[in-house]
Amino acid sequence: MRILILGADGYLGWPTCLYFSQRGDEVIGVDNYFRRNAAVELDCESLIPAPDLFQRAEIWEDISDKKIKVHAGDITDYEFLLSIFREYNPDAVVHYAEQPSAPYSMINRDKAAFTLQNNLISTLNIIYAVKEVNPDCHIIKLGTMGEYGTPNIDIEEGWLDIEHKGRKDKFLFPRQAGSLYHTTKIQDTDMLWFYVRTWGIRVTDLMQGPVYGLSTEEADMDPQLMPSFHYDEIFGTVLNRFIVQAVAGYPLTVYGKGNQTRGFLNLKDTMQCVYLSAMQPAEQGQLRVFNQLTESFSVNQLAEKVKAIGDKMGYNVKIDHIENPRVEKEDHYYNVHYTGLAELGLEPHYLTDQVLEKFFEITSKYKDRINKDAFFKGIKWK
Repeated sequence: MRILILGADGYLGWPTCLYFSQRGDEVIGVDNYFRRNAAVELDCESLIPAPDLFQRAEIWEDISDKKIKVHAGDITDYEFLLSIFREYNPDAVVHYAEQPSAPYSMINRDKAAFTLQNNLISTLNIIYAVKEVNPDCHIIKLGTMGEYGTPNIDIEEGWLDIEHKGRKDKFLFPRQAGSLYHTTKIQDTDMLWFYVRTWGIRVTDLMQGPVYGLSTEEADMDPQLMPSFHYDEIFGTVLNRFIVQAVAGYPLTVYGKGNQTRGFLNLKDTMQCVYLSAMQPAEQGQLRVFNQLTESFSVNQLAEKVKAIGDKMGYNVKIDHIENPRVEKEDHYYNVHYTGLAELGLEPHYLTDQVLEKFFEITSKYKDRINKDAFFKGIKWK
């Protein structure tokens, strides 16, 4: 398979490039280095120093004798993206190339405007490039479980059967986002669904929960192949942040009561989910939605897990409940259905004590690079 990965320099993008390449697929990676530049601007750089995308590709080729073709460019520039599609004519395109942070989208008007423009124009450009170059190309779009919010009913896998006044129909599950970033992801889904119905393109929309972890089979071959790893308030997911806080001797920042519950998955399982989706593509004229998670935890449960392992390893972990800067339900019902990826063959990696211990061990090697000022910058929704 010839696969185009957009956002290839990111926390998910680079490990995905390695995963497909290791399995013999032809990989083309594209990135505009947005997150690297934003992290410098906001003083929240990656814990692990990462070579640029071209250097990473060279390191991978030296180790594996497999080539990843990389390009630097912005896919909101349609002519640039179209040139990539024409040069490679990919069988599938994985779309990670979005501003990925809820807090970033809530900093100010300019960051909000950038989030809207970047996320929606990038998705629109991909749709048009697919139509113009290869309408059979499978779009694999990274969505988010945050699109659903926390409804007081079970969260179905993308779709909901409705009976109203004696009539029945099937609709996309109602969305109620908790940030502007999540709102753009809803708009992505709506846009894709429109063009599936109109042009008959094929799309898999992956509603992914927060991802954690540093280790993948390919990245473990050389420290320079590790993913860009953020632990800060803006770009770091909650468990990643907690682990680094524990290693740094900084109290775990639990927002509010800590009862907020979400579905989580290991970085290794993101690789599996995207790969399985690519190998078993959606049908022409289908918007296929998968809920991408393996288990659910409250923030308190994660904090207690990190404390238990951290204390065992001698870190004397403290937990601090701070005022919640977000506007969200802290006590809520949460029951998610997620069978689709398991049916494709997903073999989950669960959050065991052994996984947490290895996470602590890797993080501790970079303890001197931890910037404690990045843990909490006080970005508020109101």
